[in-house]
Amino acid sequence: MATTLSLTTTYAGEFASKYVAAALLSSPTIENGGVEVLPNVKYKQVLQKIATDGLLKDATCDFTSTSTVTLTERVLTVKDLQVNLELCKKTFHTTWQGIEQGYSSFDTLPPSFQEYLIGYVASKVAAQNEVAIWNGATATSGQFDGFVTKIALDAGLPTAQEIAATSTNITAAATVITELGKIVDAIPATLYGKEDLYLYISQATARAYVRALGGFGASGLGANGTNAMGTQWFNNGSLTFDGVKLFVANGLTATQALATTKSNLFFGLSLNSDLQEVKVIDMSETDGSNNVRIVMRMAAGVQYAAIEDIVTYGITNSAN
Repeated sequence: MATTLSLTTTYAGEFASKYVAAALLSSPTIENGGVEVLPNVKYKQVLQKIATDGLLKDATCDFTSTSTVTLTERVLTVKDLQVNLELCKKTFHTTWQGIEQGYSSFDTLPPSFQEYLIGYVASKVAAQNEVAIWNGATATSGQFDGFVTKIALDAGLPTAQEIAATSTNITAAATVITELGKIVDAIPATLYGKEDLYLYISQATARAYVRALGGFGASGLGANGTNAMGTQWFNNGSLTFDGVKLFVANGLTATQALATTKSNLFFGLSLNSDLQEVKVIDMSETDGSNNVRIVMRMAAGVQYAAIEDIVTYGITNSAN
């Protein structure tokens, strides 16, 4: 059965052949290097963790083991996902794209639409993938359990590293600095200062922080804000808070945040190319139909290595 398609296009001059889509949520968590990417995961990937107690002991003349080594593991399991669309080429006969199909009764999909559709599908998949990475749930079709979903069920999260939140206090310029400070204060000493330590925040929190630094916040920022430039101080550059780098993750909800190292977060998938490869299959030579199928397949999932190396904000841990 062909995918339902509603067409409301009309020819409107020279640039009518340019398809325009609404701005799509990309997957910055992957594109901007917010997690470690593990390619070629067919089903499961084991993440091993090593822990020791006190290594350094008083010297003796004998060889005496000075520590206990404990090996534990977490398993990253990927879930098979797919995109299946089917379009009837006849649908385009009455639209201005029809001339691109040629004059034969054996139509082809309009080239401009085919190129657009490939890019559109890949972008939409990236958008859905970004949400799944953080707040996905395996029970939902097209998703896998995200970091937030997994963390919320992990009893190993230290209670001191679970910061409660109200509905808006991390998204308001007047309070965002105080709330981010709570997260940084809860970061374990073993993590603070690590090169790949990040504060993962939502777009809403990032906007509130930028506005606060423009002079709308408290904490001695003054009316003119950073460099006395007011709201014009920020030009989409990098952000830090108390020396900790900020990473804007579109998949986090407005009032969620967490702090951990990049090397503690893993995204596994079948192949890197699977996130971008969209196959367009003309069915006329296969079953004689006038349909074109758009197919995309992948396997993806996430996992963290050490729960004790994570600080959460606005994420309720039901296991504690």
